[in-house]
Amino acid sequence: MMDSRLSARALDERLGPWRTREPAYEALADAIRLLCLDNRIAPRTALPAERELAARLRVSRTTVAAAYRSLRESRHIESVRGSGSITLPLGRRDLGRATDVDGAIDLQQASPPAWPGLAAAYAEAAADAPAVIARSGYEMLGLRSLRESIAARFSARGLPTTAEQIMITTGAQSAIALTARLLVSRGDRMLVETPTYPHAAESYAAAGARLVGVPVAPGAGWDMERADDALRRASPVAAYLMPRFHNPTGETMPVDIVERIAAAARASGTVLVVDETTADLDIAGRGAGLPFAALAPVGTEVITLGSVGKTVWGGLRVGWVRADEQTIRRMLAARPLTDLGTPDFEQVVVDRLMPLMPEIIAQRAELLREGRDAVVEELAHRLPDWRAAPPDGGVALWVELGAPRSSALVLAARRAGVLLSAGPRFSVGGGHERHLRIPFTSPADSLRRAVGILAGVWDEVAAGPASVEHAPVDALV
Repeated sequence: MMDSRLSARALDERLGPWRTREPAYEALADAIRLLCLDNRIAPRTALPAERELAARLRVSRTTVAAAYRSLRESRHIESVRGSGSITLPLGRRDLGRATDVDGAIDLQQASPPAWPGLAAAYAEAAADAPAVIARSGYEMLGLRSLRESIAARFSARGLPTTAEQIMITTGAQSAIALTARLLVSRGDRMLVETPTYPHAAESYAAAGARLVGVPVAPGAGWDMERADDALRRASPVAAYLMPRFHNPTGETMPVDIVERIAAAARASGTVLVVDETTADLDIAGRGAGLPFAALAPVGTEVITLGSVGKTVWGGLRVGWVRADEQTIRRMLAARPLTDLGTPDFEQVVVDRLMPLMPEIIAQRAELLREGRDAVVEELAHRLPDWRAAPPDGGVALWVELGAPRSSALVLAARRAGVLLSAGPRFSVGGGHERHLRIPFTSPADSLRRAVGILAGVWDEVAAGPASVEHAPVDALV
């Protein structure tokens, strides 16, 4: 049974500059594989008919038929009578063969391993299980004690906050989806950084938003000319920003840029959704600084999102929203459409961890510093032509390759045992084929081996035909 159908036009838009090598059918097959691996095409999705896709891509039907045959052989699709070609759920499979690559170095997820003390925190929380299960378990605002702890952390950073201004969510992604439902109607413009966190952009696009991209670049930061122009001309209903240790560039927004964006947003009536999921990952040890909302002019609507996914463990699905009380009440009314609250047990675990956050953050900084330095040193040694500005925090390097070969490199690296996401995965409206995100959240030895593998395949990849990047497209018309 299929879940959805993808039109030829939609697939063409997602493929980008796919014709990077010969034979053309294998280049097309690899481009579709990459979309499946990045989950830009969901499992159980029906692909366009061969004739329809051939006409759209302006290639022969034989080329599309051969590409689909290659995808069937590598078990990325199956042919179903009456339904056509359907994408399959993917294990960790080599792109060229149907063999397992469970020993691969997985750098697709930019998330550190669990904090070493987490198991003990779970065990302590389990001792309180009788008290936990005595409650109804349907507390959509979240446990009062946890909300008070999170509010106290905001207040300590210079943003006075009460428990009534906090809602606990099932991870940051749940909070993002909730803001999308609350703020966006079909056809509304929404400002989003590019590159950006892909699942956020997808959530807002799925809610009907027309995404307006504002470039962020290592060393240069936010393109304020584009941001000012977008806020003034497009009057977006909302803007999604990651101002501290931006994912994937690692950039941090200077105070003067924060104030400028906040003032422009207030003038345009734009709600600012500020993602702080990476804000505590401070490698340089410069301190957290004032929250974005504390620097915004009075009257600016700022919704701040956070979670313990990057600081404690990605599997601990607890996040939060900080906003004014009226906005929290609106979110509370909208929430039952998708869930009835964050699991109590996980909240109890996080509540126990809150007093330990300084210790946890210090351990994460040490781990991430070691990983970052390993990648930077290995790149300088093995791939000196690549450029990457070491960030002061966050989870990844945004590497400039010198050629638009990111997708081809990711495919070649996967065949060699390194799993990565190509630059276009993080783009809004196209582009970033010259960039590659390399997370430094894995052990240093694994990261050094991964860079060595990238160096081993790069010469062959770079010698292939260059991709012609799509110019970034946004919703300004």
